[in-house]
Amino acid sequence: MKKPIIAMPADTFTQATDIINLRNAAFSPDPAIQAITKSGGTPLILPTVAAESAQDYVDLFDGLLLLGGFDVDPTFYGEEPHYELGETFRKRDLFEMALLKATVAAGKPVMGICRGLQLINAGLGGTLYQDLSENPDAKLKHSQLAPGNLPTHHANVANDSRLAEIVGDRVYVNSRHHQAVKQVAPSLKVSAWADDQVVEAIESVDSDQILAVQWHPENMYKHNEESQLLFKNLIERSARTH
Repeated sequence: MKKPIIAMPADTFTQATDIINLRNAAFSPDPAIQAITKSGGTPLILPTVAAESAQDYVDLFDGLLLLGGFDVDPTFYGEEPHYELGETFRKRDLFEMALLKATVAAGKPVMGICRGLQLINAGLGGTLYQDLSENPDAKLKHSQLAPGNLPTHHANVANDSRLAEIVGDRVYVNSRHHQAVKQVAPSLKVSAWADDQVVEAIESVDSDQILAVQWHPENMYKHNEESQLLFKNLIERSARTH
């Protein structure tokens, strides 16, 4: 049986590399590639190209996985950049937002991780805290100094969510982000929060098409069952579209 193909838009290494002094090299994190492979999918890495080309890729894959990386450009949700905003890369934002919308329109499943969650929310009409210092409720350490493959704080999962069916009502997660969901997009709902109410997961309101988490299950899937189940869920949803 053919394995579901999971598209993973590449990140961009903006500095010069050791390979022919290449700048703006496309790359994809190996842990995410391995997590998809272990879960029964076939990873397909997509380069960052012009947003108008996004539609051309949709027929090539069964599911979409949006990964971590740069901060999302705040002008996409109507704000100017604040002092604590990190590095952005507008070309990637434009391509991934166009790809997200084309994938949603095609009825194919989407999973987001960290920046991927933020990109999904902003791309579908929500807003973000450009830095958690803007959120008066944020009290926990969301950018951990502990090794990235180890969990450091808990997330509380809504009982009526699809996420709860996968990981249960409270999950121990890793955390390395300084941005977060502020206003959730109209077609999405919040499905998990940290104890300080910072949003930890979002999902589709009326279907199982979109599921995104703020933590990094790709760094924990080898030794953490809940992390592996998130990738298996993406593969199961994608299997229904190919």
